[in-house]
Amino acid sequence: MQDPVKDLSLKSRLTLYELLKQFKDTGGFTAKKLATALDILKEMKKEKATVFLSFPACIVATGTRGVLKEMVKEKIVDVIVTTCGTLDHDLARIWRDYYQGDFVVDDADLYRKGISRVGNVFIPRENYGIILEEKLLPFFEKIFSGKKPLATYELVWVIGKEIEKYEKAEESIIYWCYKRNIPVFIPGITDGAVGSILWTVYQKLRYPLIDIFKDEDKLSEIVFNSKKTGAIVVGGGISKHHLIWWNQFIGGLDYAIYITTAVEWDGSLSGARASEAVSWGKIKSTASFVTIEGDATIILPLLIGAFLDLAKTNKL
Repeated sequence: MQDPVKDLSLKSRLTLYELLKQFKDTGGFTAKKLATALDILKEMKKEKATVFLSFPACIVATGTRGVLKEMVKEKIVDVIVTTCGTLDHDLARIWRDYYQGDFVVDDADLYRKGISRVGNVFIPRENYGIILEEKLLPFFEKIFSGKKPLATYELVWVIGKEIEKYEKAEESIIYWCYKRNIPVFIPGITDGAVGSILWTVYQKLRYPLIDIFKDEDKLSEIVFNSKKTGAIVVGGGISKHHLIWWNQFIGGLDYAIYITTAVEWDGSLSGARASEAVSWGKIKSTASFVTIEGDATIILPLLIGAFLDLAKTNKL
């Protein structure tokens, strides 16, 4: 027998940190994992590990975008690996609104009305691809007219500088990555609206606009120059794999926090628990790691909110 299970005490004016601190003693299934994740994040920062963050674009269409923005603005993370859709949603929401919708809906009717759906978020067509093309096509034609290819992290910084003039720039993840000099790697850069706009410019200029191997040079430089590395991995897909793939070349991550709703029994990367990465050498066998099963739009605000509570009180 170890420590006894303790009940939660929901006193008034309870901070997120105080709540998660209690989770550590509740024996409460996923709640305890969330408390463990906070301890791992604290350790990452204390040990000055290079902190990688990967996430899928879908959560950028939700209010969780604000949490990701704070993670960059407050320099909780040092490197981001994500998908092209992150650029799409982050930029589109500077210029147009997305709307609260529903999971249960007539999708054929939405299509007729010119509305696309990301889960229960509704996006009018003119607020996505149309506005992105209107704003980015002339800008891309201008920046690539000198026929100098850019890495994806360079492209993100160039866009971040360009959008500084807009009223809602400070709500943008991209803007704060530019301001904080945080590289954003997008290995699947053509898989989204921004990628399609790049392809349109390529049709006119006919030279490689993106130097993806320049990204790999930069990413390898960061990995190999890091004393220790840690990761916050939201969801799966190419972003997750690219992050853990590079870390195998230094013997694996020292710290890892996975957040996922996917199952592991189908062999998917998205569902693979952190322990599976140990077998590949992508996470060290001696690492501190945890996999939290749950919705990132709930888990991530709780985790980062608690961490920021700690930072404000200088208890890190």
